[in-house]
Amino acid sequence: MIGSFARRGALTAAAVIALTAAGLPGGDTTSNGIGDRLYPELGNPGYDVHDYDISFTYHGNNRPLSAVTRIDALATDTLESFHLDFARGTVSSVEVNDRPARFTTEREELVVTPFVPVPVGGRMEITVVHTSDPTTKDDSGWIPTKDGLVMANQASAAHTVFPCNDHPSDKARFAFHVTAPKDLTVVANGMPEPSLTRGATTTWTYRTAHPMATELAQVSIGHSAVLHRTGPGGLPLRDVLDAADPERAVLEKRLALTADQIAWMEQQVGPFPFETYGILSANTITGFELETQTLSLFERRVLLAREADATPVMVHELAHQWFGDSVSPATWSDLWLNEGHATWYQWRYGAEKYHEYTLDKLARSAYEIDGELRRAGGPPAHPLVPGNPGAQAKLSIFRGNVYFSGALALYALRQEIGADVFQELERAWVTRHRDGVASTGDFIELASETAGRDLGPFLRAWLYGPTTPPMPGHPDWKSAPAGPGPQAGPHAQSHGHSHGSPHAGPHGAHRSGAAPAPAKVA
Repeated sequence: MIGSFARRGALTAAAVIALTAAGLPGGDTTSNGIGDRLYPELGNPGYDVHDYDISFTYHGNNRPLSAVTRIDALATDTLESFHLDFARGTVSSVEVNDRPARFTTEREELVVTPFVPVPVGGRMEITVVHTSDPTTKDDSGWIPTKDGLVMANQASAAHTVFPCNDHPSDKARFAFHVTAPKDLTVVANGMPEPSLTRGATTTWTYRTAHPMATELAQVSIGHSAVLHRTGPGGLPLRDVLDAADPERAVLEKRLALTADQIAWMEQQVGPFPFETYGILSANTITGFELETQTLSLFERRVLLAREADATPVMVHELAHQWFGDSVSPATWSDLWLNEGHATWYQWRYGAEKYHEYTLDKLARSAYEIDGELRRAGGPPAHPLVPGNPGAQAKLSIFRGNVYFSGALALYALRQEIGADVFQELERAWVTRHRDGVASTGDFIELASETAGRDLGPFLRAWLYGPTTPPMPGHPDWKSAPAGPGPQAGPHAQSHGHSHGSPHAGPHGAHRSGAAPAPAKVA
């Protein structure tokens, strides 16, 4: 994801400086989530989701959608009851393995008691009939547009749209069936299947070929045009924009750059990891851009910006398809693996294509404010725990430390091991962990393996240290010392700027950062 602070820092060094439950055995239905350090109530132990099959019926963006969510999962424990993350909707019935199940709600959890307990290794086919309410503004995954809806679930809003195991460690395949008035167009993650028109409505179906984290789901409904192109190796490309946009010709020219951007990324890290890609242009103000899998969400105004400002942001979201989507974070503390890498390739693309700033100058600008970023948000691999409850706290992990300190750690690593070994590491990372999840520890292990020496102490200093280490090859670089403030730790509270709600951060940042750092693009 990238928010406005990241956008501004994406290319220019000046900007960098200027923005200087699962039911447990025995029937206990008290879910504490899966124990994520940053979002402890998210996710549910006891089962592994393999597939989501979700049906929505759209009645306008000011009314709840009718919905049916079908989940195919495997029990990893004996389940007398289990939890699904769900809020912002009304549940009318639940079935487990074709038999009615008892259910109740507790805070943002749907607690389900099957008619028959599910044994370890048993399959669970769960059907939930519910509504999905796009009219609630706080921390909702739905974003209304002038003529429909788009979806933005990062980091913890997917369960405001549909019942799920809402944590990136439990990835699954998705199918979407969306019924809407036939004058509207629906686009979702993955590839389309034949649509069906009956009377005044059309049902659209999309299916992913690869597993996906819940936070990356996307459904767009509106008076849209879908542009089809072909990318490298015959990759199907599709972009979505307002069919009547007065700047359509300008947008089409900008979106046509995606194929060359994919080719550039493939030169860096290898083949594109999914079955299709494209950009969804939303004519609304969100304050961020988001890497929803195979169809990145963009504010129209960002795409219409100056080319040297807009295209590095496009590459940021594109890079996420490898780093964050194909290889997802094992925990939310591993977010720097997403945002640090996306920012790194954003920097490199901007520096190589437009020559306004060199990569070294961008990195040096980030180095100079790194101490303050660590003070405000914690080290990149150990961000501060969200503070006060509420939507902004839930998103407050998207700060400059995971973007710019994360990218700076990658720059330092390349300085330490050389550009060729670094590229070998990057390619190995996205190959080894494709369609899976991985942690910071996995990255350190693979880096050491690839370099042929123990890089643990070096990388841990950059990723977990409270202060900025010396930069290899640049002994003259200086980082502003971290002033008094919160240090990272399991109980530390955030006193920096949060990146704000999914709809508008304090600096217009989309799940982006917050400290005195450049803007982020999700």
